[in-house]
Amino acid sequence: METKYYLAVDIGASSGRHILAHMEDDKIIIEEIYRFHNGAVEQNGHKVWETDRFLRELIAGMKACREAGKVPVSMGIDTWGVDYALLDKNDELAAPTYAYRDARTNGMDKAVYEIVPEDKLYDRTGIQRAIYNTIYQLMASKKTEPEVLDRAESMLMMPDFLHFLLTGKKCQEYTNATTSGLVDAKTNDWDYDLIKKLGYPERLFGKLSMPGTVVGGLREEIQKEVGFDCKVVLPATHDTGSAVLAVPSESDEALYLSSGTWSLLGCELKEANCSKEAREANFTNEGGYDHRYRFLKNIMGLWMIQSVRDELKAKGQEHSFAELCDMAEEAEGDVTVDANDDRFLAPASMIEEIQKAVTEAGGKKPETPGELARVIYRSLAVCYDKSIKNLESITGKKYDSLHIVGGGSNADYLNRLTAEMTGRKVYAGPGEGSSLGNLGAQMIADGVFSDLYDFRKAVKRSFEVKEY
Repeated sequence: METKYYLAVDIGASSGRHILAHMEDDKIIIEEIYRFHNGAVEQNGHKVWETDRFLRELIAGMKACREAGKVPVSMGIDTWGVDYALLDKNDELAAPTYAYRDARTNGMDKAVYEIVPEDKLYDRTGIQRAIYNTIYQLMASKKTEPEVLDRAESMLMMPDFLHFLLTGKKCQEYTNATTSGLVDAKTNDWDYDLIKKLGYPERLFGKLSMPGTVVGGLREEIQKEVGFDCKVVLPATHDTGSAVLAVPSESDEALYLSSGTWSLLGCELKEANCSKEAREANFTNEGGYDHRYRFLKNIMGLWMIQSVRDELKAKGQEHSFAELCDMAEEAEGDVTVDANDDRFLAPASMIEEIQKAVTEAGGKKPETPGELARVIYRSLAVCYDKSIKNLESITGKKYDSLHIVGGGSNADYLNRLTAEMTGRKVYAGPGEGSSLGNLGAQMIADGVFSDLYDFRKAVKRSFEVKEY
């Protein structure tokens, strides 16, 4: 029987990958077929995404599939949340595709709360307060470039826009839409009353589609370029939604940590928790596969160590993440900082910002790469512990173990710290989180697995999970 291949394109804040999967001996076999660099660029004083380059990279990775003789039957794209493209009546970009770390949203939360108070907003959407959420980005557009919103005929979240470039079909996927802060947590649809109150054009918000939906085939010109046609199937297009889908637990009560540029720690709920306690602890209720709410806390994550590594590299000191982990373990000091402080969101220098935070707290200034890494890893473990306790207090549930998925599950020192500081058993792996969940949604849609539970069982038997 001919092998069927499925392609996940997983684009994060620092890189994008094309991952192929097929079944062999009842196990999921994956391979990276193509990788490319990603990062926001400066344009006219703003941080923006290079969407033209995204399309070129998508095509290059698909060509690599054909050259390897592994043409996929379907593909899907997942990315980070909150960012979007506005298209005019000719389906051309009406504005740059701004990156969420751009400073244009500063103060826009207050502008929103003047119209809808913060507590009322959380009651409706259950989405955490984060200055980069789409709701605040659109307010920035309304305040600073109103002609753009006037001109815009449609809005597509980043993966929806990339699917559109490939297929010519516009589809707004549910999980990524929820990160906007504009979806009703009870109806699972756009909150049109809220959208109207805020003065955003209602025409931008169309029918929401669930993971597993077939968008369509490739545009003719794309087919000619890559050398094949395949179905484009919606995964959970928000990368965390896909990562949670791949948590190798058969229990509905699993506690997970999706560890990458961001650390997302939480559980799955059948109903959103929009309580005062959840709001005050800044937990979010993002949409998940099969309308399972991802009740989680956004933690700064490995962005801090990635930034430090990049700065060191620019100074001629190149270290792998594994080396930084080892250096952190060998360094001394127990000082920590608040990893969730906004000061670490987009500092001019992450190294200097960490040093300032440590000295302000009365600690010894970290100088070496090992000392800086130690501060970061210990701070993250402390943040994980605090977040778990908050989650247990809010939900009334107790968790004795934590599943870590994604690239951060390979950080051995951080995993050991997390087990030690939380007092819970840690299961680390698989290292592929988002891309694996992306593939899972496609394979469930194609009948390879009967449902989510069937897929998660396959993940458990197919990949190594390390226990701490």
